[in-house]
Amino acid sequence: MKRWELRRPGRANLELASVAIPTPAAGEALVRVSAVSLNYREKLFLDGAGYSDVPWPFVPTSDMVGEVVATGGGVTRFKVGERVLAAFNADWVDGPVPRVNGSVRSLGGSLPGVLSEYVAMPESWLVAAPRTLDDVRASTLPCAGLTAWTALVELGGVRPGQTVVTQGTGGVSLFAVQLASALGARVIVTSGDEEKLARAKKLGAAHGIHRRQTPDWEKAVVELTGGRGADHILEMVGGDNLARSVSALAPGGRVTLIGVLDGFDMRFPVVPLFQTQGVIQGVLVGNRRGLENFVRAVDALRLEPVVDATYALREFPKALEHLDRGPFGKVVVRVRE
Repeated sequence: MKRWELRRPGRANLELASVAIPTPAAGEALVRVSAVSLNYREKLFLDGAGYSDVPWPFVPTSDMVGEVVATGGGVTRFKVGERVLAAFNADWVDGPVPRVNGSVRSLGGSLPGVLSEYVAMPESWLVAAPRTLDDVRASTLPCAGLTAWTALVELGGVRPGQTVVTQGTGGVSLFAVQLASALGARVIVTSGDEEKLARAKKLGAAHGIHRRQTPDWEKAVVELTGGRGADHILEMVGGDNLARSVSALAPGGRVTLIGVLDGFDMRFPVVPLFQTQGVIQGVLVGNRRGLENFVRAVDALRLEPVVDATYALREFPKALEHLDRGPFGKVVVRVRE
C-alpha cells in the first residue's frame, strides 16, 4: 500500500512510501481509507513544530473516513463493510481528558496518522460514519467539525437567540456558522476577505465584519448586539486578538480558545472579564462520545460540510499548498479514487 511519511523533520522530506498492509491485532479493525481531510495542525507539524514525541517514520494527518475490511479477534463494535471515522483523541472516550506522561495522545501527533491506503487501529478509536454524507464530506468531521460542536454544544450549551462570533472562514469557523445558525443562534463572522464574508452569509451568518476595514471589530460586535456583546466567541487567532474577544463578550459570555494563528501566547486585559464574569475555555477537539453525538446531529440537521478542494493521494503536497493559501472550508485528500 501507499502512505505519506517523514523519516526526518521538514515538509520537504515528505515521501509517498510503499509499505505492507497492516494485519489487525486482537481488538483492532483494518480500515481501507477513503478520504482524509487536512487541518491547520498539519502545517504546524510539517513546518517544524511538535516533533518531540512523534513516532518515526511520522505519518501525518488525523481525520479519515473509510471502510472496515478486516477485524482482529474480539472485535464487537464494527463489522466488515461498515463505514467509520477515526476519533482525533484516540484514548478519550468520555469524561476528563486522559493524559499520558502529561500529554494527550492524538492521531497524526503522538500516534501515527492516517494518510495511508490502509490503517489498523483499536476499534475503540473508531466511530460510525454519518449516513447522510459522502466520504469526502464525512472526513471533515473528526477535528474541525467536532471542535465547533464541542465549543458550542458540549461545553457552550448554545441556545436559540444567542449571538455567536467566529473568526475567519476555515473549517472550524464554517462548521460553527452552520451549527449555530441551525440551532437558532445569530452568527457574526469576521474575515479579511469580502467575498468570503458574502459566502459565509449564504451559509447562515447574520453579519460579516471585515477585520481590515474594521480593525476594532469587537466594537462592531457590541454595536450589532445593541450594546450587549456576544454570548459565544470562538477565538481562532490568539495573541493580542484575545483582548478584543474578551472586550466583545456579553455578561456571562464564553470565549473558546481554538486557533493559534498569531502564536501560542495570548494576552488580554482582565477588567472586561471581571465586569462580564465571562469564561475563557480551552478546547482540545473533543472526545469519542461527543463525536458520536455530533455525527447524529449532522444526520438529523442534514448539515453539509464546506469543502474547498479535493486532491488525489499523490497530490498531498499540492493540498498542503492550498492549505497555505487559506481555504474557504476544508481541503480533502481522496485516498481512494
